[in-house]
This record gives sequence, structure tokens and C-alpha cells, in this order.
Amino acid sequence: MLLGLLPGIEVVGAAADGEEAVRLVGDHRPEVVLMDLRMPRCDGVEATRRIRTQYPATQVVVLTTYADDDSLFPALRAGARGYLTKDAGGDEIARAIADVTAGQAGLSPAVQSRVLDALAGTGPERRTEGGAEAQGQGGGRPSQDRGGRTGGEENGGHRRLPDGLTAREAEVLALVADGLSNTEIAGRLHVSMATVKTHINNLFAKTGVRDRAQAVGYAYRHGIT
Repeated sequence: MLLGLLPGIEVVGAAADGEEAVRLVGDHRPEVVLMDLRMPRCDGVEATRRIRTQYPATQVVVLTTYADDDSLFPALRAGARGYLTKDAGGDEIARAIADVTAGQAGLSPAVQSRVLDALAGTGPERRTEGGAEAQGQGGGRPSQDRGGRTGGEENGGHRRLPDGLTAREAEVLALVADGLSNTEIAGRLHVSMATVKTHINNLFAKTGVRDRAQAVGYAYRHGIT
């Protein structure tokens, strides 16, 4: 419905899962597919891979609730040229579609930052010399960069967040520490309840906390308030 209201965009089909998405791309040959990730039968990563292999003229922009690295990087490796979360507004979606049709990347600012961190070897995708992932395995310990600084310290004027937290996850954590409910956080950030729950699940997994009380303690220990 939103896409149909945006100028210059014609919606030629809508698919319920990845299998149908691949079939409809073959039928209609659209310039862009706006792709979800978690779908039955064939998920968005596999559907993106098939579309980019079989129909390379069609670009893929991922639009998903999930902004964790286990979703982001496989989607980009599969050939997605854009990646947005579902709290993106119509203008941001239209801009990403325009960018990928012009041969550019259609990434949200937060996603761009995480990709650059990974390429620089400072983000959660960094690897050890043996090739194993060097990101933390939970437990709430601050991650360290190669200079030995903990994740909550300042580096070059930019705050380095601990345990691979994104800026949005840290923002949600700060609101949790302020005592806001999920409903209140959704209202404050102008996002859906599902998006808030996803951010909370992600930050709980990254920090190793089990409940909101532990999250509050973690936030205060690391100055995320």
C-alpha cells in the first residue's frame, strides 16, 4: 500500500514467500524487489541469491524487522544492494529504491556504519587470523578492539558501544533503563511494537542479560543512559 502511493513506483506483484518471489520476478522482470527475510518455504537470503543469479538486472532491497549481523551480512553476500529496517519511512524506502536502480547502494545510515566497521576490522564481523569470528559470545563482557580499549570507551570522538550493540539497540536499552515499557518505547521512537521487541531480543542476546533488571544494571555499568 505504501509503495503504491510513492511517485514513480509501480507495484507489479506481491509474494507471500521466497519461492513465489523468485517466480514473480521471472514473470514480471521488475527493476527492484523489496525483500523480507523471515519467510516460509524459502527465506529472503536464498530468494535474493536466486534472483540475483537468474535475473541479474533485478536489484534487491531488503526491508526487514531484523537488523542483527546474522541477517545483514548474509543478505548482502547473497546480492542485496539495499538494506532497511521496517521502521523506515516512505521517503527512505523511495530513496533506497532510486539508489539501487541508479547502481548505488541503498543502505540505511546505521547499516552503512556497521558495514564500514566490518570492513575496517573493528565491527562484529571482524575475524581472527585463523578465520574464526572474533565477536564476543555473550556473557555481558565489554568487547575489545585491537588497541585493548573496551567497547564503551571513546575512540576518535565517537562512542564505541560494547558487545556489538548498534546505536538503535543502545537507544532502546537506555529507554529500558529509564523504566519505559515496550509500548512507551515504541511511541517514543515512532516504531512498531514488533520492532521494539526485536531490538530488545537482539540486545539481550548480545549483552548476555536475561531480563530487564539485568539490562538496567548493564546499561548503568556501561554508561548507556
